[in-house]
Amino acid sequence: MRNRVLAALYLAGGDLSFDEILRKSAMPPARKDDLEQLLSQLDKEGSCLKSANKRFSLGKRHSLVEATVEMNQAGFGFGTELLRRFGGRLPAKDPYISARLLHSALHGDRVLLTINRTHRDGRSEAEVIGILERRTKTLAGFYTSGKKYGSVSIEDPKFPFNIILSKAPEKPVEDGDAVIIRLNEYRGENDVPQGEIIEVLGNPERYEVQVRLVIEKFNLPYQFSKEAELQAAACEPETSVEGREDLRQIDHVTIDGEDAKDFDDAVAVVKSKNGFRLHVSIADVSAFIPTGSTLDREAYERGTSIYLPGTVIPMLPEHLSNNLCSLLPDTDRLTLSAILDFDRQGTMKKSRFSRTVIRSRQRLTYDKVKGIVIDKDPELRKVYKPLVKSLDWAGELARLLQQKREKRGSINFTLPEVAITFGDDNQAVSIAKANRSFAHQIIEEFMLAANEAVAQTFAAHHLDLLYRIHEEPSPEKIADFVRFGATLGLILPKNPGTPDWYNNLIALVKDTGHEYIVNSLLLRSMQQARYSPVNCGHFGLATDLYCHFTSPIRRYPDLMVHRLLCRFIGAEAGKNLRQDSGKCAPISSLKECGIHLSERERVAIASERNMSERLKIQYMAQRIGESFRAVISGVSSNVFFVELIDCFVSGTVLLATLTDDYYILDEKNHRLVGDVSCKVLQIGTIIDVILLDVDSRQNKMFFTLKQTL
Repeated sequence: MRNRVLAALYLAGGDLSFDEILRKSAMPPARKDDLEQLLSQLDKEGSCLKSANKRFSLGKRHSLVEATVEMNQAGFGFGTELLRRFGGRLPAKDPYISARLLHSALHGDRVLLTINRTHRDGRSEAEVIGILERRTKTLAGFYTSGKKYGSVSIEDPKFPFNIILSKAPEKPVEDGDAVIIRLNEYRGENDVPQGEIIEVLGNPERYEVQVRLVIEKFNLPYQFSKEAELQAAACEPETSVEGREDLRQIDHVTIDGEDAKDFDDAVAVVKSKNGFRLHVSIADVSAFIPTGSTLDREAYERGTSIYLPGTVIPMLPEHLSNNLCSLLPDTDRLTLSAILDFDRQGTMKKSRFSRTVIRSRQRLTYDKVKGIVIDKDPELRKVYKPLVKSLDWAGELARLLQQKREKRGSINFTLPEVAITFGDDNQAVSIAKANRSFAHQIIEEFMLAANEAVAQTFAAHHLDLLYRIHEEPSPEKIADFVRFGATLGLILPKNPGTPDWYNNLIALVKDTGHEYIVNSLLLRSMQQARYSPVNCGHFGLATDLYCHFTSPIRRYPDLMVHRLLCRFIGAEAGKNLRQDSGKCAPISSLKECGIHLSERERVAIASERNMSERLKIQYMAQRIGESFRAVISGVSSNVFFVELIDCFVSGTVLLATLTDDYYILDEKNHRLVGDVSCKVLQIGTIIDVILLDVDSRQNKMFFTLKQTL
C-alpha cells in the first residue's frame, strides 16, 4: 500500500487529492481509513507533504529513484541510469534488485524503485514499485513445436524464460529456427509471457541470421526511414570553391585498411627548413546534413557506425557514407581541414582550420604505405614515385609525434587486435592476430594531433565543445591490481595509478608469459572514455584537451564538433556568427548529447564484441578435440577461465573435468591449488587445453587441461 501511494504521487508530478490517490493507487473504497492513516504517517516522516487545502505531494525525504533494469541471467538485477526528479541524493552504486522484488519488470524496462536499505559499502537494495516504460517490444529466440502453437526460447540470457505463442506462425517454421517475436502485453509476475512470431529468420548457423540476432539483442537501428533515405538520395556532389579554400594542389592521400569503403580522412605532409606542415582534411559531412532534419535525427539516434565482422551498420546512408562524403581518389570533395605547423622536433607551433576543397591523389592501404615507408620496397616506390617524398616526410613527423606523446606519458597497451577471415559461405575460416605496422601509427598520430589541436583552439577561445574525456582510474581498482600483481611475483613500479606507472608495468611484462593478462587487467582497471562538455582531460593520452573531429562519417560527436568548428571559422572570417546561434545536434544540451552518444558507443562496442564471439563459436565448433596453448584469465570455486593465445578465444574449464586432483580456490592469491599435489593454477599461468564442447546458444566454450585426459 505504501509503495502504491508513493508511486502514484511520483507519477502525478504534482499534488493529488485524497480521492485521486485512492483511485490512482487502485485501492478499494473500503480501505479509506487505512489510506488516511498511511498519508498521516508519510507526512510525519517527510515522504509526502499535505497542503492547507488537503492535497498531497511527494516530500523531499522519499526514497524513490527512476532506473533502467539491468538483468543478470541468474534472475536478479540492478537499477542503472539512475534519476531523481524531486530532489534527494542518488545511491552511490547501482541498487541491487532481488528476483522476488523485480516483480514483472524485464531487462531494459524503465522502472520506479524504492530504496529499502543501504549497506556500508554503498550498495543499496531496492524494489520495483512501478513500470514507467516497457522498452522491450520484440525478442529473438529459437522455435520449438509443441502443444497448441509451440514456444520460443529467448536467446538473450537476460530474459530467462520461454515465450508461449498466442497464435500459430503465419509462415513455415522448423524446430530450432531463429525467429523474431513480438511480446504481448505483460501485466504481472504471475502472467505467462506470451507473444507471436513476426519474422522467421531460419537456420541460426547462417551468417546473416547471426547478424540479425545481434541486431535484435542490442536493439540496433539497422534500417533508415524512407524519409531519411530520400533526403540522402537528394544530396548531390558539391565542388564549388566559393567560400572555401582551394587545396586541390596539395598532394592529399587516404590511408586505410584493404576492405575499407568509407574514407573520411586524407593527409598530406610537406617538409621545409623550419619543420613540417601537416594537412589533415576531413570529409565535411555537415555540408550535406541539415541540423534537425530526419537524416540528422536518425544519425544522432545511432550515434556511431557499427562494424560487425564482415559487415557494417552505417550511421549514414550509403549514398553519403560511401560516395558523396567519402574522399575518393581523383575526385573533388568538400572537406574541413586542420593545417598544423610543427618544428623539426615535432612541437606544434601553429594551427588553423578552414573549410576546403581537396582532391585525393591515391587511395593507399596500410600495407602499401608500410612497403613504401618502412620496407623501402623499390617496386612500390617506383609505382608511387610522385608521393614517396611526402610519405617519407609523413613517417618522419609521425615518429616525432609518437616520441613526444610517449614522453609525456601516453599509455600504450600491447593487446593484439583480432582479424577474422571469411570463406565463400560467409563462415569464419581463420581467427588470427591482425597485422599492424607503423603505417597504422602514422595515421593514428596525425588524427590525434588534429583532434588535440581542435580542442585546444576551443578552450583558448572559451567556446563550448563536446570533449572526449578519460578520467583517472579509481584508487580501489589500482589497489586491486597492486594486490594481484604481488601474487604474480611482479616487482611493481612506484607511483601506482599514474601514466608512467602503467607504461613501466607494460614494459616490465613485455614478451613474458604475463604480458597478455597484465595488459588485459590494466585496461579493465581504467575508466571508460566518454563525451562531455565539461573537460577534465584525457588520462590515457596524457593530454589536458582532447575531442573527436576526424571521423564524422561514422561518429556523430565528430559531426557535432564540425558544426561548432564551422561556426568558429565563420566568426573568424568576420561573419558575426555567434557561438550559440543554431544547434549542433537535434537537441540543445551538450551534456545530454554526451550521455546519449557515450551510451551508443558502449552499445556499438558490445555488439561488435558479441558478433565476434558468435563467429568464434562457429569456427571452434569445427575444432572440438584439438589442443591449444592458453593463459588462465580468471579463477573461481568451480571453474577457471582461459584465453587461447593464438586465436584469441575465451573459454571455461570446469574443475569437475580435472581428474588429477581436487582443486581448492585461494581467492586472496587469485589461484587454484591442488589438495594433494599442491599444483598451482594461477591467473597468468600458460597451460595446454583441449576443447571439449561448444554451446552456440549461450556462446560458451568448454575446455579441459590436456594432461588430464
